[in-house]
Amino acid sequence: MEESLTLGKTTLRIPPMGMGTWQWGDRVFWGYGKTYADEDLRAAFDASLAAGVNFFDTAEVYGQGRSEQLLAECLRTSPQPVVVATKFFPFPWRLRRSSLRRALRGSLARLGLEQVDLYQVHWPFPPLPVESWAEALADVVQEGLAKAVGVSNYNASQMRRAFAVLARRGVPLASNQVSYSLLDRAIEKNGLLALCRELGVTVLAYSPLAKGMLTGKYTPENLPSGLRGRRYNAAWLARVQPLIRRMREIGAAHGGKQPAQVALNWLICKGAVPLAGIKNPQQAQDNAGALGWRLTAEEVLTLDQLSDEL
Repeated sequence: MEESLTLGKTTLRIPPMGMGTWQWGDRVFWGYGKTYADEDLRAAFDASLAAGVNFFDTAEVYGQGRSEQLLAECLRTSPQPVVVATKFFPFPWRLRRSSLRRALRGSLARLGLEQVDLYQVHWPFPPLPVESWAEALADVVQEGLAKAVGVSNYNASQMRRAFAVLARRGVPLASNQVSYSLLDRAIEKNGLLALCRELGVTVLAYSPLAKGMLTGKYTPENLPSGLRGRRYNAAWLARVQPLIRRMREIGAAHGGKQPAQVALNWLICKGAVPLAGIKNPQQAQDNAGALGWRLTAEEVLTLDQLSDEL
């Protein structure tokens, strides 16, 4: 298994990939309880650890807290240490910096932990400015409730402002969790990826498989169900097929890797840490197949070019 890496400029070590738990407890978007159940999630957790991936990302709003509770059940009997990240949601009624501390204590209670490894602000939503929440992040680090702190969905300007506040408090901004995949490369175009590299902030890439669209499973003839089927229609999926075909060819040259594994490896080659969602052990094993090898520079460039055409 691959070497671990340092999260930002902290002392926290993580694998080159993490597992996302948005699906855990989410009935509306993902259909929790219909196509997968608690025992599937437990098996997915165990399969992730067996594959060397011990970094799990959750949030207080995933499944309205159910995701954190389900993860806690796994943590209680985990055979090895697990790196846990969760997130604070800046609801408009949270008008004081102390709201973040209260929310973190709620997450810790649901997770069954005294300290979380990484605590993140989920979105840069008003009315409070990003500076207020950055101060609150520094507070929880200095109180020992979080080892490291990050942000999520912050643009370059917002991240720079949060970074400056934390730096004055002697706390590094460890990460910025953003949407990043072969089908969403906005952070390459708007300067955010370059700024993260400049400041030593780790990019955590959520939706690294574009909600399953980069797995090769879906085609114009086989649309995803539910809300995803409305968003990713047949015409859109038809445009993506040349990219999927090239990913299959590249994967074949690396010992039969699947398109999803190629997509995740592409992100690792870009210096990001993909957070791949898991609902069952097969997905966990498939995701882990992105580790232990690397695309060539030429293959990365080829995928960049095909992605640009979309």
